[in-house]
This record gives sequence, structure tokens and C-alpha cells, in this order.
Amino acid sequence: MSAPLPPAIEVEHLVKSYAGMTAVADLSFTVARGEIIGFLGPNGAGKSTTMRILTGYLPANSGTVRICGHSVAAEPDAVKRLIGYMPENNPLPEDMRVSEYLYFRGRLKEIARRKLGARIDEVLELCDLKRVRHKIIGQLSKGYRQRVGIAEAILAEPPVIIMDEPTIGLDPHQILIVRDLIAGLRGRMTVIISSHILPEIEMTCDRVLIINRGRVVAQGTPADLRREVLGHTTYQLTVAGDLTTLPALITTVEPTFKITATGDADPAGFSTVTLSTERDEEFGEQLLGGLVAQNFRVRALSRARPTLEDVFLAATRRSWDAKQPSAPKPPAPSA
Repeated sequence: MSAPLPPAIEVEHLVKSYAGMTAVADLSFTVARGEIIGFLGPNGAGKSTTMRILTGYLPANSGTVRICGHSVAAEPDAVKRLIGYMPENNPLPEDMRVSEYLYFRGRLKEIARRKLGARIDEVLELCDLKRVRHKIIGQLSKGYRQRVGIAEAILAEPPVIIMDEPTIGLDPHQILIVRDLIAGLRGRMTVIISSHILPEIEMTCDRVLIINRGRVVAQGTPADLRREVLGHTTYQLTVAGDLTTLPALITTVEPTFKITATGDADPAGFSTVTLSTERDEEFGEQLLGGLVAQNFRVRALSRARPTLEDVFLAATRRSWDAKQPSAPKPPAPSA
């Protein structure tokens, strides 16, 4: 029986400092093969530094990074053959045609000449670039240039793709095309994406990794992170009736329910009430039934779905708060 394949990316206790400033501090995580990971963090959190270390462009001070079982530090040439890298701002030669550039990069990536033409045709089709294959790169729009960068990254069919801000500067239509393109790589390649466009990460990625001050502060699926970081589910009601009986009523539906906000009544007597619960199950139907049974008039009932932005802000705020020094104790009064 053959041994199981190692994970696509393994990072253990990674540390990187610049002039005494720590950019990455004891960072550890693992990415499975075929997984699409969103890599998030505020500016200065260490994202770009980590991605450059993963690709072998930047050495670490300490720690271990392995790509498909190969050490980045000990086997840099082997690792570079396993990675397709699309850096932020995607530097491309302005005076080459798209097909010329991909041929040039394909030969650098050691793709055999007899296979390269067919592979270029394949990535041009995949990235919707056939109509511009003979155009000069410097004359292309930002969206097309981003797609050329993705085509170059996947050209040699590496098992790991690393993309730093692949949708930066794109319009909504271009973002949709790039999102579908990345989603099409799921299961075929491992993709790690750094981006500030959080809705795109949530729609594209299987799992999210949030770092701050060079450390992992949260990781998991978007749904898992909502439960772990926020710890509650919110419902919003627009109701008319005796609100003094509402606290007792909602606890009959779920004991952890509590009222977190109540708005002023409008001229028709309806107030907007916000409820929260520690549970993640769906309670909308039970709430509606209980309210109607107690003669409340219900205009609206909705479950608020926290966004990845809510999770990101809460996770990074929590990590900052944990780092704040505690207030010094006041001196004891003198006798």
C-alpha cells in the first residue's frame, strides 16, 4: 500500500524579521491538496512576506516550509517547479504578444516544445484569452493583463498556485470572470489567494486563514469562523404588540435568546427588535409561530448573516486586544 501524499503546503513555526521588526511570528498552517484558501490580514500583517517565503523568493529567519513534501530552504529548485506565482501588480513585459510571452515562459518552465503549443492553446481557452492571443500585452486592459498573469501561473500545471491580489483594480464583470477561473481550478490545483476583497474570498475559497501581526488569529470555513469568532446568530424582527412579554416568549423558543436592541415604535405601532442566540440552528419558523400565538403582529422576520468582513474585523480586533498591555495597578494608599 503506497504512503499517502504529503499536504500541498506545510508551514511550521515560521519567523521573519526585518531590521529588528518581526513581520512573521511563529506562523504555522497546513493546506490540503486541491484546496482553495483565502489568506487574509490587515496591511502589515505579514501576508505578502509569507507568500514570498512560500515561493522561495525570500528566506525565513527560522521555521520550516514544505511544498508537496519538499523543503523550500533545502530544495529551492524543486519547489519552484511545483509553484505557479502571480505577484501583486502582475509585472508583465509591455512589448511582447500574449502568445509569445506564454511561449517564452513555457520554455523557462521546461515544458517540452512538442507539448507547449497545445498547452498554450489550452490555457488561452481556459482564461478566455484566445481573442487577444496576438495582441501586445502593453495594449491590453487591466482585466486581460490579470488573466494573462493567471495563464502564466497555471501554464506548467503546477500543483500549487499562489496569487497575491488577483482581482485588484478589476471591474465587477472582470472580477466575476477571474472568480470563475479560480473556482475552476478546485480539485486540480491547490490555490492560496491573498485579497482585500472579502466577498470574493468568501464566494471562491473553501477555507480562510486570517493572520495579524504575523500570527494566525483564525482559520476555518467561513461558516465555522462565523460560529467561532462571533459566537452568536442574530435575528431581526419588526413586530407590534406587548414588548414586555417578548423576553419570556423568545426563551421558550431557545433559552439562549436575548434581546440586544429595540427601536422606537413607528406610527403603526411596529418596532424593530434585534435578538441574538449562541446557537447556529434555524429558529425563524419557531419564532414566527410563537409570536403569532401570543397575538403579536409580525411585519418582518429575518436572520442576519454575518459577512466575512464581520468575522475579519472581530478576529483582528480580538488579536489586537489580546496584545494590549494590562493597565497598571494603582499604588496602594500610603498609611
